[in-house]
Amino acid sequence: MAAIEADALAKSFGGRPACRDVSFTVERGEVFGLLGPNGAGKTTTLRMLAGLYAPDAGTARVAGHSIAAGRPGGPELRARVGLLTESPGFYDRLTARENLMYFARLQTARQPARRCDALLDRFALREHAHRPFAELSRGMKQKLAIARALVHDPEVILLDEPTVGLDPEATREVRSVVAELAADHATIVLCTHHLEEVERLCSRAAFIAGRLVAIHEIRRGSLLRIELAAPFAPDGVRGLCHSLRLSGSTLLIEPRAEVPEIVAALVRAGARIAEVAPHRDPLEDAWLQLLAEARER
Repeated sequence: MAAIEADALAKSFGGRPACRDVSFTVERGEVFGLLGPNGAGKTTTLRMLAGLYAPDAGTARVAGHSIAAGRPGGPELRARVGLLTESPGFYDRLTARENLMYFARLQTARQPARRCDALLDRFALREHAHRPFAELSRGMKQKLAIARALVHDPEVILLDEPTVGLDPEATREVRSVVAELAADHATIVLCTHHLEEVERLCSRAAFIAGRLVAIHEIRRGSLLRIELAAPFAPDGVRGLCHSLRLSGSTLLIEPRAEVPEIVAALVRAGARIAEVAPHRDPLEDAWLQLLAEARER
């Protein structure tokens, strides 16, 4: 069973639609991106999945608990979901550990003191545990906020713009934390408008612009890009490739054989090669094209 199943979710505020027709599934252990511009409905979608908003239409199932129109998830759902919000609500005068302990008890975490200490260690915050929250750096504050989302050991982790407003150093720290969670096969929905975060951390991404536009599979390092110096028909090397596509002077290959063998075969067949390089997933191109199509409708 999937960790998250969303079917035609929709939500409006004061008669103004925030999102509609949002449908996707997230498998257990998957890092799934929600990608879209500001105001696209990403945060609203996360809050419905977390049981904070009741959808106006549609249904969802998260960590085995149901959500329906006019009926948000109950306490049982919220106990299985960890949500990182833009404003985590920490108290400036309490220390990092005191803040984390407060929310651990609020979430009825098992062995809260041991759980808090383990998270402080994991996110390299132990030496800052007794400093007031107000004195922490922005990167430390955000890592503490992620620790808060994990303090009750949730099945599903929802991260809303985890690097928004952070400087490059803090951004790198927080992305490293999310990458560690992904390496541990946590189920994560990452809400962001940063393409590089999705490319680096997610296996798939849903494009949202008021409604679900498309779902895109992220491909890392599986494609080879070969720039040709002269026109060439590459049919003779198809047997060395899972797939092959020629666009102008650019040859995109999903290799079946080793790269040197493919290049040698092309050269033997008469190809003049200008460049060979791994092909990054064309996420930005796909997103801009889909966004333009959505605005025309």
